[in-house]
Order: sequence, then structure tokens, then C-alpha cells
Amino acid sequence: METLSIQASDPRANADHQPIGVRIRNVLLERIVAGHYRPGERLVELQLAREFGSSQAPVREALRDLDQAGLVTIRPRRGSFVNDYHARAQREIYAVRGALEEAAMRLALPRLHRAPGPVAEHLEGMREAARNGDVEAMVHHSAWFHRVIMRAAENELLLRLWESLHVELHSRKTIVQPNVDMNAVAESHAPLLAAIKAGDVERACRLSREHQAYFELKA
Repeated sequence: METLSIQASDPRANADHQPIGVRIRNVLLERIVAGHYRPGERLVELQLAREFGSSQAPVREALRDLDQAGLVTIRPRRGSFVNDYHARAQREIYAVRGALEEAAMRLALPRLHRAPGPVAEHLEGMREAARNGDVEAMVHHSAWFHRVIMRAAENELLLRLWESLHVELHSRKTIVQPNVDMNAVAESHAPLLAAIKAGDVERACRLSREHQAYFELKA
């Protein structure tokens, strides 16, 4: 049986194991989603560093990540400001993801059909995360379920375009919404795995596109 060398490393689902910059970024993201910060509000590095008990460097790193994902805007010599982030932008990201993942699935399915184990492992990881209410593990396994497929396509341009969408950040933004059921998120991936195991290219491609369309509606 073929073995795919595309599995993720230890998810380190416990937030205590994450770098301080990632932890700060995640807290700021959840505050933005919850409306704790108003659009246009300035996020002051020094104040945040004091709040989180860190130097300014990890705060700066967190703000750069949020800037790249479109959630804040960094203005040279002026500071970082919260964006008025519309659902339209999130929907556009999921539409682009759907197109990329459909293209990748068409290339990847023969290899994944022979070795579906890594994809199945991340579905089980999502199910366990849902049972435990573990957002960190859910984000990790959800992103890696799709990353395994993207890597199996063996198309570097597709993978770079997909990674440029900051999948983990936008997955987290969706998952922490109050109306999102993590069990439903996990199970929404099951038909994709079934199509992979069946070796049904057309169904797997259609489901890849429809899967992201489902999350467009959640944005």
C-alpha cells in the first residue's frame, strides 16, 4: 500500500504549547470576531505587550498575521487598526478555496484512493475535537484534512495559492462563531472521505467545491 509523506506533525492542541505570538494572534482574532474591538480602533503594541506579559516582538508578529489575513491594517508610523471586516470578504475566500480544492482533488484522488489513511486520521481528529469542545484541535485537523489533499496533488502553484489564503486563521474565524456546531463541521468532511475511498473523481471534485460553498453560507 502506498504511504503518503504528507501527514501533519503533532498538533499541540493545548494552547499552552503554542508560541506566544500565535496565542496573542488567536486572542485578538476572537476579540475581533466578537466585536470587542470596533472597526477603525487602533491596537497599540505596547499596551498589548503589557496585557499579555510579553515583549513587543510577538505582538508585532501577531498583528502582521492579522494584517496578511485582512483583519487589521498596519499603517507605517501610525500603528495597527481593526478593519471593518465584511462577510463578503470571507465568502470570497471560501469561493476561491472551493475552486483550488476542486482542482487539487482531481489531481490527488488516485493517490489518496490508494492511501486514504492520513485524510481519515484528520477526520477522526476533528470528531474527537468536537466531542471535547477543543477549538485548537478542530482548527488544526480541519486545515490538515484539506492540506493533505492539496499536497497530494503535487502541484506547487496550487499549494502556494491555497496557503496564501491563511486557511488556519479563516477556519478559526468560522469555527469560533457562536452559531457554528463543531460536530457538524467535523461530519461535513465525511462525504469527501467516502468519495476518496470509493475512487469517485467526479463526486469528490463536486463535494470539494460544495464543501467550501457550505462554509460561505456560514461567513
